[in-house]
Amino acid sequence: MNQPASLPRLWRWYPVWKRNALVWRKLAIPALLGNIGEPLLYLVALGFGLGALVGEVKGTDYLTFIASGFICASVMNTASFEAIYSSYTRMAVQDTWTAMLYTPLEVEDILIGEVMWAATKGLLSAVAILLVAVVLDAVHSWNALWILPVSLFAGVTFASMALVMTALARSYDFFMYYFTLAMTPMFLFGGVFFPLDGMPPMVPLAARFLPLTHTIDIIRPLTTGAHVENLLLHLAVLTAYGVVTYLLALRL
Repeated sequence: MNQPASLPRLWRWYPVWKRNALVWRKLAIPALLGNIGEPLLYLVALGFGLGALVGEVKGTDYLTFIASGFICASVMNTASFEAIYSSYTRMAVQDTWTAMLYTPLEVEDILIGEVMWAATKGLLSAVAILLVAVVLDAVHSWNALWILPVSLFAGVTFASMALVMTALARSYDFFMYYFTLAMTPMFLFGGVFFPLDGMPPMVPLAARFLPLTHTIDIIRPLTTGAHVENLLLHLAVLTAYGVVTYLLALRL
């Protein structure tokens, strides 16, 4: 493994990423089962079961509609859980971060490494669900390949947001606030299961401020070959969330 001092300043986070990857590799099978298995079950059960009753949603079959939503939700969940539980364990329980700080690494290097590793895990979950969606004929355009960089980008945003909670936490119980007050509302009202047009006016308005909604607005058209509207706006919102929360986590 490259020593931190021998790397350019821009890449000093890489040993952190590599260390986490090597540890994860030993537990890859149960980790993948936990992070990917549940979304896949939801996709098959709701896509076919509920899809048989719903039919099409805005001209798109329900399986395709919900597949794109679950890709985004899986990126959010996987990146967030990694940046919350695993990062907190390395920081406060195992003292892994403390050991890293005895090397030439600085706190910023560790945080970037944690963000990039969490985003990588989010990307892996997106790839798995995308492959299943392809097998189930829920993807109708080669534009779906763009889902991969978008998923990584969104994973960086969700990981940065989660690290703020990691910095504030004094125990694992603290994270229930974030799951209940942030992740669950995004999961239910971000557009994963249904379009927001039929909801009370305040719901779609509030959803416009949620990063998951903007992620879905990018990825869903990519699965059908439709044009992604307001792409720069969606990317700007994700960037703003990512940059502000990362800097806040670094400060904390």
